[in-house]
Amino acid sequence: MATSVSDEVELSRSPSGDLDLEREEYGYRSVSRAAVLSLVFALLGLLSWYFPLLTILSGVGLFFALIAFRSFKRFPGELSGKPVAVLGAVCALMMLVVSPVRHTYIYYTELPDGYERISFSALKSPVGAPDFPPESALELNGKKVFLKGYIHPTSLASNAARTFILVPDWATCCFGQQPPLTHMIEVRLSGDKFANKSFRRHSLAGTLQVRPYIKPIDGLQGVFYELDADHFQ
Repeated sequence: MATSVSDEVELSRSPSGDLDLEREEYGYRSVSRAAVLSLVFALLGLLSWYFPLLTILSGVGLFFALIAFRSFKRFPGELSGKPVAVLGAVCALMMLVVSPVRHTYIYYTELPDGYERISFSALKSPVGAPDFPPESALELNGKKVFLKGYIHPTSLASNAARTFILVPDWATCCFGQQPPLTHMIEVRLSGDKFANKSFRRHSLAGTLQVRPYIKPIDGLQGVFYELDADHFQ
């Protein structure tokens, strides 16, 4: 029989009780749920290698591991699962260190020379405002920019396409609905570069063109923004 995490917290507060006598009589030990949860969240935290915001899952895994260790120390004969908690703690600590270092390194080395780092926040129209390029976007017309986004699935006619629509978030990318006009960029890849359908985030650098009118796009309403991309990853 497994105890809940709240049971383990209560156990760590009280030195003895009926639960102790019951376990001694029947000779079994409960699996620590805190230990199991520490490993589950630590394994989910491995995704922070690709998605930095998920580092918080590693923190949650370490939190549950600490609860488990406290329970093991206070009641060594009542709970099992210490190796699980150790593995969860190791994985969580590893990702809490490695993931931020990796993403910090990428941030400071990924920007090509001569390009300005921007995000879709500079291109989106303000909440409640008309869906038209804001002043911050108009100022970027003709500039060499670097940004990240997702390939809209309906914008690729086939694999190895050289033109597609870039959108800012994963939900829009995967569910394929019509995004607001100022949330889309038509990308044209130069050289021998091409794009395939994927759900991962891409990095692009190129010259941004901001149109004062809507350019029609097959399958979508149209776009204000175009990017002639020199870099695509």
